Amino acid sequence: MVISVANQKGGVGKTTTAVNLAASIAVSERKTLIIDIDPQCNTTSGFGISYNGLYAHIYHVLIGSKRIKEVIRKTEVPFLDILPSHPDLIGAEVELLDMEEREFTLKTYLEELKATYAYIIIDCPPSLSLLTINSLAASDFVVIPLQCEYYALEGLALLLRTINIIKKKLNPKLEVLGILLTMFDKRNNLSFRVWEEVNKCFNNGVFKTVIPRNVKLSESPSYGKPALLYDISSKGAESYLELASEILEKRG
Repeated sequence: MVISVANQKGGVGKTTTAVNLAASIAVSERKTLIIDIDPQCNTTSGFGISYNGLYAHIYHVLIGSKRIKEVIRKTEVPFLDILPSHPDLIGAEVELLDMEEREFTLKTYLEELKATYAYIIIDCPPSLSLLTINSLAASDFVVIPLQCEYYALEGLALLLRTINIIKKKLNPKLEVLGILLTMFDKRNNLSFRVWEEVNKCFNNGVFKTVIPRNVKLSESPSYGKPALLYDISSKGAESYLELASEILEKRG
């Protein structure tokens, strides 16, 4: 199963969700791969990997100079591997423009991995770019992190329209797995208002799990670890373990 974590708005907890969801699924002993297709490389550094020392990364896969299995690396989390990113990935968008069926480049390379991994999680760039389109064209599902603030709702409508266009034109099987409310602050009335509004509009399309604002979630990337390795007893780690359980229960 391939799941993209996507939102064109930055700062909504997208990479935090990709990193911690992948780690939380992996600790259930399901073989998992996380793909960093964002040139900012935050998922890569979130697992303690410096792009400066990488001799091969996803850019080389997309332009066809490396086989995908050559680029995958193990992480500290058992059952979890990573396909790292690099700032060179910015140039891949230009090179992809001249390729035939450029929207399906990533999908083609992922086919050989589906027998190896039960779950493939893709951290998309915070934009509706060709890299994001490649990710959505290759995915079965999308998880949409949504920060508990007013303006986040405006961006959600645009993203859902884009997903519908991709579903119609490129990937008929693509479905929204759920909207995930992030950075929920129970001391803030706005968080509750956003929660109510999203649930009213999307009903069963919203995950029951809510990700709180949590210091340990914010700190863990600077240590190159997902939250469950940094502090498994933290509210942030517990929330992502709950999210993984909810997804596994939904999708088997």
